[in-house]
Amino acid sequence: MPPTLLVLADSLAFHGPERGEPADDPRLWPNIAAAALGGRAELVAGIGWTARHAWHALCHDPRVWAVMPRVDALVLGVGGMDTLPSPLPTALRELIPALRPDGLRRAVRTGYRRAQPVLSWGFARAVPGGGPVALPPHLTVRHLDLCRAAVVAIRPGIPVVAILPPLHRAPEYAGVHAGRPAAERATREWAGAHDVALLDLPALVGEHVLGGHGNPDGMHWGWPGHTAVGEACAAVLRPLLRK
Repeated sequence: MPPTLLVLADSLAFHGPERGEPADDPRLWPNIAAAALGGRAELVAGIGWTARHAWHALCHDPRVWAVMPRVDALVLGVGGMDTLPSPLPTALRELIPALRPDGLRRAVRTGYRRAQPVLSWGFARAVPGGGPVALPPHLTVRHLDLCRAAVVAIRPGIPVVAILPPLHRAPEYAGVHAGRPAAERATREWAGAHDVALLDLPALVGEHVLGGHGNPDGMHWGWPGHTAVGEACAAVLRPLLRK
């Protein structure tokens, strides 16, 4: 049977060099990986998703429940957004879209986006460890493992692949990425303890992003980046699926 990949991911999985694309676009890395394996990808993703958002989707999205009986591999393409600076506590920042009236919401959103690069830069230089991030590493790996354990409980023995946090050069964060090293260490430790394979995104697309070959936002990838990650994901999964 052709394999089905359940991919829980952030916007790096569906955002190309210009904009977000439909989940079934064959140029996106989850679809490249699935096609190389002769199967298909079920992509469940969102803008700015952290590992906690992925766990919430796994619990609450009935589309995930529908595909679960036929999942052959789990790909956890989240954890990168967790490492980004978050000068305003994440819980408060995520309430901005709910503010009313509309004028207040727009004013707060505009003000925060203007302040975010300045605050990110300031925290990185004044606070040990670089200041607050969207999700601390211990919570990232906790939610990654909740996702892994839940899916493997239903589909025992399937391979699980996760990512190492990618690099960025985003002006929106003043290029600050002080939280990434700690997140990578925690992810490697967790993956080693649970037999989870890893995609090394810095090695695969770091030069692509830092060289300005991706999206002008300094975070998302061009199509060569998607191709590199998709092919690498397929290469990791191919021998595991044969087992």
